[in-house]
Amino acid sequence: MAEIKTKKTKESVVKFIAAIPDAKQRADAKGLLALMKKATGEKPVLWNNNMVGFGEYHYESDRSAQKGDWPLTAFSPRKSNLTVYIMPGFKDYGALLKKLGKHKHGGSCLYIKRLSDVHLPTLQTIVERGYKAMKKKYGR
Repeated sequence: MAEIKTKKTKESVVKFIAAIPDAKQRADAKGLLALMKKATGEKPVLWNNNMVGFGEYHYESDRSAQKGDWPLTAFSPRKSNLTVYIMPGFKDYGALLKKLGKHKHGGSCLYIKRLSDVHLPTLQTIVERGYKAMKKKYGR
């Protein structure tokens, strides 16, 4: 069985965000950090030096023998977009996604070019619902 490569680190989330070269992308990452801290009440942790996670759960895959720890929700400020990880997926989020604004989504990933493209209270609601669903499912 292959070991999962994405793991939490002890690196600083603040330094990670401060090192983002593009000023607009850096500002969006700071805004998303604040939104997700408020939505989860969790302290952010840097995972794999490229993803900011909130909370944690242990999983064992139904499809493979893979198991490991993963954030309950997270985001990654990538060059092409902000990726927000809503771990339960989007099956029950249709009405919220219609209100959200300009985005794409697939699997557990929500892709946003700029925070100014979306309705922030709706984004916060999506993060809160996904986080609470995962907390309920994994009991942490």
